[in-house]
Amino acid sequence: MAGRTATPKCPIREGDPCTLCVPGATGPQDCGLVYLVRNDPDLAELMAEQHRKAVAARRKAG
Repeated sequence: MAGRTATPKCPIREGDPCTLCVPGATGPQDCGLVYLVRNDPDLAELMAEQHRKAVAARRKAG
């Protein structure tokens, strides 16, 4: 499968690809927004709750 490259997923926007919305970022691994959300306890909990709801919705639909 030569020529295929993986598209990183955005951990902030569930299911969306990383669109490099933060200047200077090369992907989620060095995105300032991802860093801030993951290191802020309130935002991290909010993201976890949104993720749980998205997983539950996918399970219910499938």
